[in-house]
Amino acid sequence: MNFKVYTVGELTRQIKDLIEESFPPLWVEGEISNFVHHGSGHMYFSLKDQEAVLRAVFFRQYNSRLLFRPENGMQVLARGTLTVYEPSGQYQLVVSELRPSGTGALQLAFEQLKARLEARGFFDEERKRPVPSFPEVVGVVTSPTGAAVRDIISVIARRCPPIEIVLYPVRVQGEGAAAEIAEGIRAFGRWGGADVLIVARGGGSLEDLWAFNEEPVARAIFASRLPVVSGVGHETDTTIADYVADVRAPTPSAAAELIAPERTEVSVRLSVAAGTLLSCVRRLVDDGRAGVQHAAVQIDRAVPDINRERQRTDDLTRDAVAVVEQQVRGYQKTLHGFSLALRSLDPYAVLQRGYALVQRDGHVIENVADVSVGERLNVRVRDGDFPVRVDSGQVVPDRARRRKAAAVAKEQAHLFTMEE
Repeated sequence: MNFKVYTVGELTRQIKDLIEESFPPLWVEGEISNFVHHGSGHMYFSLKDQEAVLRAVFFRQYNSRLLFRPENGMQVLARGTLTVYEPSGQYQLVVSELRPSGTGALQLAFEQLKARLEARGFFDEERKRPVPSFPEVVGVVTSPTGAAVRDIISVIARRCPPIEIVLYPVRVQGEGAAAEIAEGIRAFGRWGGADVLIVARGGGSLEDLWAFNEEPVARAIFASRLPVVSGVGHETDTTIADYVADVRAPTPSAAAELIAPERTEVSVRLSVAAGTLLSCVRRLVDDGRAGVQHAAVQIDRAVPDINRERQRTDDLTRDAVAVVEQQVRGYQKTLHGFSLALRSLDPYAVLQRGYALVQRDGHVIENVADVSVGERLNVRVRDGDFPVRVDSGQVVPDRARRRKAAAVAKEQAHLFTMEE
């Protein structure tokens, strides 16, 4: 019996061709499961309902245009072509377009971004800053040709002409608009010359306002060094920029009114402030005068006590001086005694009474035995000294003879002669 035998690859390719020829591009509705956003940029997931599961792949060149983020459990409409992935033998849907089922893609993207930024604290009231009451320079980020910039200029010129307006022109709609708006906000922060910033555009559909719903604009407002007032669209329009901004105005004109104080209002406020200041000054003067008068009365009452303390201070001073003088006299007497004692111990004091000192090289000769015949010595008397030479003499061996020799030496001055 003859029959054809297929290889697995041949059979898979025929099935692939049959499926691709039988099913033109189509829409499939289902719930996303097993979603994986690969590092390559491709998205892999399954579409399922209560009866079956269909594998799907969404390549990067198509999914890069998505406004929302696919998530597990999300009901979607997927447009694509059926094919067979030969290595696994599974049929799958190659997706070229993905839409949320029921909710529009833009609205879903709006809700997703809003939830992410809120979770990160972008909308917290604690971080929002007040608008300055009297700004000198107002920065405006908007289209240079739209109605929004004309309304802002008109309102500020009418309410407070001295305010200077600096415009950073941007596109407020279409591809690349969000990047321009974000750069305009950052540029004012780098410049530092403005006091407050208005980000604005006129009304429109969700698609028209979409640039103000993109994450780069939200991040630029959040990081702004200046307080930001959002005036985007009409009163019923709400954007991500409105949630992040420090103040949300319903329209561009309302944003200008929030920033620019009205001249009459300023005049009234200044008058009230001047009156309040004058009242405060008068109260301070009255309080000061009363305080001075009270202090004067207290001083008058304290004068007798002051005089008594002055007299007591004089008495104490005299007593202290007397004690000190007595101590000084005692110290002087003691010092005089010390002086006399030191003077009596001075070896040179005896020279004043006619005695002499015999020295060798500055050392006093105490014994006759300490000198030798022919030795040169120095004799110091009351009014000076002179050199001598030992002419003759005899060394006495024992102490008694030395004492006797010393006594004789004192009487016999002929032992010493002046050196010529």
